[in-house]
Amino acid sequence: MSPSTSSGLTMDRENVIPAEAGIQTEAWFWIPTPRLNPAGTGSVGMTGTKEHFQVNQHKLRIGVLASGRGSNLQAIIDASEQGKINVQVVVVISDVAGAYALERAKKHNIPGVHVNPKAFKTKKEYEQAIVNRLREHDIRLVALAGYMRLVTDVLIDAFDGNVMNIHPALLPSFKGLHAQQQALEYGVRYSGCTVHFVTIDVDGGPVILQAVVPVLANDTEETLSARILEKEHIIYPEAVQLFAEGRLKRDGNKVFII
Repeated sequence: MSPSTSSGLTMDRENVIPAEAGIQTEAWFWIPTPRLNPAGTGSVGMTGTKEHFQVNQHKLRIGVLASGRGSNLQAIIDASEQGKINVQVVVVISDVAGAYALERAKKHNIPGVHVNPKAFKTKKEYEQAIVNRLREHDIRLVALAGYMRLVTDVLIDAFDGNVMNIHPALLPSFKGLHAQQQALEYGVRYSGCTVHFVTIDVDGGPVILQAVVPVLANDTEETLSARILEKEHIIYPEAVQLFAEGRLKRDGNKVFII
């Protein structure tokens, strides 16, 4: 994992064991054992053995909302299963019955739920149904991963603003759909991706992490999107881990990494 500065840009650092997030980690302890003095005087010296223990603690429980293929969902699942982050995806919810994200959940024995928006009279009723599903799994963080619906304060307030999203641009530039194409049309030299907390201001919530990708002269929307996606798969798990470690401090529209 890479750490982050208060600006949200990543750099290399040593892994940090969180104090309160709850993890499964490993530790080595030196166990002293007595031995006789080799000179045969009967005095006792000390030797020891290096013993390995596994420490089990609770992982942060997150729920993921996705509308499509769920590649960022997969990145979070992979990082969790590889022990890189102290997180457990406990439910995946989609507004699309055939979303591949649900198939990914099934492959990893994670409950996958389709909640059909057309089954509800209002958007807030639909979102309340999602909140109810998430609460059934006792989640502590909601991660949007290619979820193609605007969320309301019903979801945001239900989890005290602990809702994250990832956007394929360096916010606050190029909000909304087709952000990569917007970057190409504007002629910027660099683009990238942003993990941020979700607010009712679309793509306007506090920035957590960003990663930068150069825009090449021969880039198309597809090629630029592919390079940005590689970075998304890195910084989204990192941002979730920072949350699990209790290292994100919000102050207005700013996030400080402590």
